[in-house]
Amino acid sequence: MQRNSTRPRLSVTGDGKNVVAHVGCRLLCDLADALGLTGGLSVAMAPTKQRRRGHDRGRVLVDLAVMLADGGETISDLAVLRDQPRLFGEVASLATAWRTLEAVDDDVLDRIATARAHARAAAWAAGADPGFYVIDLDATLITAHSEKEQAAPTYKRGFGFIR
Repeated sequence: MQRNSTRPRLSVTGDGKNVVAHVGCRLLCDLADALGLTGGLSVAMAPTKQRRRGHDRGRVLVDLAVMLADGGETISDLAVLRDQPRLFGEVASLATAWRTLEAVDDDVLDRIATARAHARAAAWAAGADPGFYVIDLDATLITAHSEKEQAAPTYKRGFGFIR
């Protein structure tokens, strides 16, 4: 069976009928499509696909990214998108998501980086370049007890490892 890669059309009304949750996440999907990210990821993942039919792996990656943006923490949280087919269309199963992620190697990561760079350039060309960039570095102290000779506390006055 050949799958349709397009998402369902939406109509916005103010009547309070057919209200859906997570509609903001659908906007992320549409943005990825409009910027060419979904297509770029599809091209990046194409050499990894062994079957002609089934879910497009680029779209699976977009759905996984949207799931993370929605607060998902595990691949099983993809069910939040899959449970709303009228909003997100057909979303891949957990097994398909795992196969997609398992297919990512160093070569695929390079192609994904290229696809992301093209999408970023398209967004900036459309006026989305913020003009400044924030790099937020954070560290978590993993507590560990140490009675080793010359052990010194970390900057947070505890023993441990910075992760």
